[in-house]
Amino acid sequence: MLKFWYLDNMSRELNSRMVENISRRLAELLALPISRVKVKLEPILTGDENNRADLLVSAGNFHFAVEWKASGQASAVAIAVRSIRRFVEASRKKLIPLVAAPFIGEVGQKLCKEAEVCWLDLSGNAHLVGAGLRVNIEGKPNQFKRPGRPRSVFAPKSARIARRLLIEPERAFSQRELAKASGLDEGFTSRIVRQLETERLVAREPGGVVKVADYDTLLDAWREAYDFSKHHVVRGHVAARSSEDVLRQLAGQLKRDKSKHAATGLAGAWLLNPFAGYRLAVLYVAKLPSAEAREEMGFHEQPKGENVWLVVPNDEGVFHGAAEREGICCVHPVQVYLDLKNHPERSEEAAAQLRLKILRKDSHA
Repeated sequence: MLKFWYLDNMSRELNSRMVENISRRLAELLALPISRVKVKLEPILTGDENNRADLLVSAGNFHFAVEWKASGQASAVAIAVRSIRRFVEASRKKLIPLVAAPFIGEVGQKLCKEAEVCWLDLSGNAHLVGAGLRVNIEGKPNQFKRPGRPRSVFAPKSARIARRLLIEPERAFSQRELAKASGLDEGFTSRIVRQLETERLVAREPGGVVKVADYDTLLDAWREAYDFSKHHVVRGHVAARSSEDVLRQLAGQLKRDKSKHAATGLAGAWLLNPFAGYRLAVLYVAKLPSAEAREEMGFHEQPKGENVWLVVPNDEGVFHGAAEREGICCVHPVQVYLDLKNHPERSEEAAAQLRLKILRKDSHA
């Protein structure tokens, strides 16, 4: 039988069912009878009223300080990681920091591991590491998906706000300035900013202006939600001596035709930071060139063995912040980083280098 101690001044009420689920998950993961798991709802451990944990759980010989989040999105996990680490560091007890949620995605898992915080979700995944403790289960699907398409601050049009904030992360914007810079109406902008603020991805400063609360968390949260396949991709082949020649041949023709375009993917990463060569040239085009224009540039549709993707974006925001690099128009480094997600070749390595060299808290392109 689970034992619960409820304190009158606790920070927030947790659903008792969720408390029981977390306890049972720990019992299963540690191969313990449920009678050896004891839970305490703990609002405040130190003198700082903001220094809290949701639960203290004793499971056999292991003692966990748990932060529960109803959402496992990157932004929520990042907040939970900072909170539970602060709590454990201020505690005089030997506690293992643990973040729990219904489902924690790839980015949330990464954030926990980088901060050396354990995590588990109610979908069956977990990463528990400590003295005499090592449990790692990954790959279980989300058991808590809601029907219908959820509203997201990273939907194609909505994401223009996040893009503008990441392009100028040190700048504080009024909502009117954000609306103008993003090409959105003020009412829509206000709703997105309010949602970003609720998710603690932006911070509101005196005078009502807003700016990025945490650059890395905002970028991670967007990348987690980003899906390149939502763009319209036309695959094909262009004969040339090298991939760079392919890129320059296509970009040159599009420029002569006054067709709005910008390189991205590995080609874009190479223009920004020549880390590695590439075979696949990916270019955004505002409008797919006509069959005659594609023939003139030597482009032939080819679904297999292609070396070119012409991509018509699902929102023109992908072009915001684009600039010429090495004589070729390239999307902003933030967009290149997003587009490298799940791309072929050495895309993950290129994304890591881009993050290291260009997309850093103290160095923004």
